[in-house]
Amino acid sequence: MGAARTAEGRIMTVRLPEHEDLEAAYTLLRPLVRRTPVMEVAGGDLGVPGRVLLKLELMQHTGSFKARGALHTVLRMPEGTTGAVAASGGNHGAAVAWACGIAGIAADIFVPATSPAEKVRRIEAYGGTAHVVDGYYSAAYDASRRWSEGRDVVAVHAYDAASIVAGAAGVGIEVGDQAPFARRVLVPCGGGGLYSGTALALRERIQVVPVEPERCPSLAAAVEAGGPVDVDVSGVAADSLGAARIGEHAYAVAGALGAAPLLVSDDQILAARRLLWEECRVLAEPGGVTALAAVMSGAADVRDGETVVVVVSGANHPTIPEDVVAPVSR
Repeated sequence: MGAARTAEGRIMTVRLPEHEDLEAAYTLLRPLVRRTPVMEVAGGDLGVPGRVLLKLELMQHTGSFKARGALHTVLRMPEGTTGAVAASGGNHGAAVAWACGIAGIAADIFVPATSPAEKVRRIEAYGGTAHVVDGYYSAAYDASRRWSEGRDVVAVHAYDAASIVAGAAGVGIEVGDQAPFARRVLVPCGGGGLYSGTALALRERIQVVPVEPERCPSLAAAVEAGGPVDVDVSGVAADSLGAARIGEHAYAVAGALGAAPLLVSDDQILAARRLLWEECRVLAEPGGVTALAAVMSGAADVRDGETVVVVVSGANHPTIPEDVVAPVSR
């Protein structure tokens, strides 16, 4: 991948994982992670004429796709590593704590106070030490960097690292096996690790489309500005998709593949979450159903005879919320 620039003019050089890197990561992880299932939902139930397959990555270890990249990164750490540090809205933190438990090393996770208490609890349940910081993900990330100065720990970035992207590519590798006939794969996009890995794994085979909440539009803003820029983040999916700046890997992949992110509203995300529970008894977190919201809202035009795969990426929530169990309007 050649050099590109940020919107501020800084040159960025990102080495994207090659196909061999993705296959090697999947081979390493295959005995340790789950091959998550694909479930078909009648297009009519979602208000579209085509065929929709749900890739249920919320059934992965720790309740989200994050387990793949976190474990791949931890397993690739130098011999003798005794600790890892990460910043996370919650899902990545739980995944890093879980992975560090497998490797027998310490995990210190910095989490924004805006994350649900259940996500903090899960980090601790996996043996990690949670440090709660006021603000959103960017504040937790800054705090993690300050804390790690002078300490013998390895930082595990939530989305913008080649090892994270290569681990997440397992989602795309499995989709390629489970639904080779699909025309498109829609994935939730926050910092872009899941999008990058899935898109690289399926490059030249199946189009991969990133979907963002309107209130966390880091990739859309980068495409418009001509490079990654900081954006304000908020809304119902901010705890999992609230990266204030798109990762350089994701921006490079989107540029190379000409991807145009789709945007969905908070109301559309919550409607998708309700329907997924009512129709399938699958309970996802708001960020996890962002791609499904694009199908239901019409942001993703699903045509008659077309098969679309929708990645449902996470399910870490404390209880069945009232907004989910409220009846779906017909």
